Amino acid sequence: MKLRNLTLSLVGLSLVGAAAGAAGSLVTTAAFAQAEQFFPMLVYRTGPYAPSGIPVANGFRDYYTLINERDGGINGVKITFEECETKYNTKLGVECYEKLKNKGPTGATLVNPFSTGITYQLIPKAPVDEVPILSMGYGRTAAADGRVFEWIFNFPATYWSQASAFVRYVAQQEGGEANLKGKKIAHVYHNSAYGKEANATLEVLAKKYGFELTLLAVDHPGQEQKSTWLQVRRLKPDWIFMSGWGVMNQVAVKEAAAINYPMDHFVGNWWSGSDADVIPAGDGSIGYKSTAFHGAGTGWPVHQDIIKYVYGGDEAKAKENNIGEVLYNRTIVNAMFGVEAVRTAQGKFGNKPLTGKQVRWGLENLNITKARLKELGMEGFMKPLKVTCRDHETGGSVIIQQWDGKKWSFSSDWIPPISEVVRPMIEEAAAAYAKENNITPRSC
Repeated sequence: MKLRNLTLSLVGLSLVGAAAGAAGSLVTTAAFAQAEQFFPMLVYRTGPYAPSGIPVANGFRDYYTLINERDGGINGVKITFEECETKYNTKLGVECYEKLKNKGPTGATLVNPFSTGITYQLIPKAPVDEVPILSMGYGRTAAADGRVFEWIFNFPATYWSQASAFVRYVAQQEGGEANLKGKKIAHVYHNSAYGKEANATLEVLAKKYGFELTLLAVDHPGQEQKSTWLQVRRLKPDWIFMSGWGVMNQVAVKEAAAINYPMDHFVGNWWSGSDADVIPAGDGSIGYKSTAFHGAGTGWPVHQDIIKYVYGGDEAKAKENNIGEVLYNRTIVNAMFGVEAVRTAQGKFGNKPLTGKQVRWGLENLNITKARLKELGMEGFMKPLKVTCRDHETGGSVIIQQWDGKKWSFSSDWIPPISEVVRPMIEEAAAAYAKENNITPRSC
């Protein structure tokens, strides 16, 4: 892949959107300027997970471009980035990281692996290379304990918090926690480190509340699920929770509709609730739900700024590049976190290109207030958050969104995790990791 200069023309952006696989087609002939901040991008525009990977890559690209075109960079420091294709493959992801970690005048700003498998492999490298990892809502859940995982951040929520919030949501729908006893809940999950991450939490909560939990693994890439849904039809669970990705999700939604499972009792996690997951099932997907931690659609000022500054007012071209889709929106949030971490660190270290070590400080001191969200054009788009040394997750609340056949809309209030269960599990897992890897936890 070749380096992109983010002072891209609208014509260049159109070419990138139209030819998603040709991510490196636009290049700059100059080396990195001195006042540039380099963001590596691990993407998967090709392979079985491309329907999810393309809007993810486009969201990052467009937000970085927005900051350059509208604001002139981060306090005058232009953003540069380079894409490297991982195909959602852990080995390729690690190779991409090694290729990009030393790019730019100060090296990689931070890395967004966008894969739990890749994240697990990069965690030991982060403190050695001094490149912080922002695994936003994925990766190793224990990394929420910043005392042990100084270089890893997984705000605004983890898989364990999400799973517990799902159980709390079910309890709300069933009339209280006492009514969970005897209920049947199935977890349909991608048979990978990612998909398995929620299982431990669900098992603990099943014992606590007395519901019957069934774990149903779906092998990569998830196109064959007949046996899984035959089991669902026999089991007749009251609720289904799904941790899927890519083609697995749309197949699952189709299969659930085919057996007439009540879609309003089928809740995907936040990687199982995108436009590509529901549109292929047509009317059969109506009523399907998923967790989320931000809004869907283009109803926020940040989207209008992207259309204006990135696409020159061409709304149709912006839509071709997935603007407003769930996963696109997720990565403008993700990119915003990275940009604001740099901005926060600049307040301490100066308005200049920063090292990964300095950006790590910015991540740990990040405070996205309601007022700041309004300034960013994201008021009401997501919850404010504040990172601390001890808590790299920041609370873990989620919200439920529901598909009506045309769009996603919020269908619940914000749901906090069952923190009295989840946080001790996080600290226990982090302590075990520290012992295994001879890490002395910080006092914070």
